[in-house]
Amino acid sequence: MTTAGQRTGKWGAVSKRAAGARRGRPAAAAGLTLGCLAVAHAGPGITAIAPVRRRLFPRLAGLGQPDHVALTFDDGPDPESTPAFLDLLAARHLRATFFLLGSMVAKAPELTADIADAGHEVGVHGWAHRYTIMRGPRAVADDLARATDAVAAASGTQPRFYRPPYGVLSAGALAAARAQGLTPVLWTCWGREWAAGATPSSVYATLAKDLTPGATVLLHDSDCTSPAGAAVAALGALPRLLEDCAERGLRVGPLADHGLDS
Repeated sequence: MTTAGQRTGKWGAVSKRAAGARRGRPAAAAGLTLGCLAVAHAGPGITAIAPVRRRLFPRLAGLGQPDHVALTFDDGPDPESTPAFLDLLAARHLRATFFLLGSMVAKAPELTADIADAGHEVGVHGWAHRYTIMRGPRAVADDLARATDAVAAASGTQPRFYRPPYGVLSAGALAAARAQGLTPVLWTCWGREWAAGATPSSVYATLAKDLTPGATVLLHDSDCTSPAGAAVAALGALPRLLEDCAERGLRVGPLADHGLDS
């Protein structure tokens, strides 16, 4: 037989468990909310997956006019390597788009001006080369505003395009780009010259796999975020890339001439 005391103890225990569950609900709800916010913030990062980007977001992948290839460079301006890229392009009477890091612009404002004075387009690569999904929206917005101001002041031109570090977007990065009047553009093919042991031949071979009409090419004109020698490998692959485009009847130029706005 269950006594009154036992019944009281039983229901008291049940009541305590219920009260504990009620107290846990706000914490669980808060955790779910934070989880949803994190997913929403990082969700655009899926566009870093090349096949997804090319199939579902062709303009973000830099797919433009079918008779044109957009030539783009990241991570400069670097006094140690960028001038060699400028010389090669000048010798071939070609223009390109340089996505500049604000931190590098601050160190080499004169070189930034030289890039623009040579007729090249300047874009924004952020101030610090850090994943946007690992930073809050406010930090990303401040970073991009600072970088945009630096690029505009040093080059004397207003940048139109933005490429996030590592090609990984976040909701905060998209909002920040919109606030600065910048259009995000990633790439169609790259040389992976930042990989250990990369050579001009390996860079060109990697590029050629996805070098389709209308592609946007990504190379790096600086080693500032890559192993030493990455920019040299990219520079060594560039003549062969340009010859390949010429043989296929593809014009080479900056994103401004790529038809992404049409």
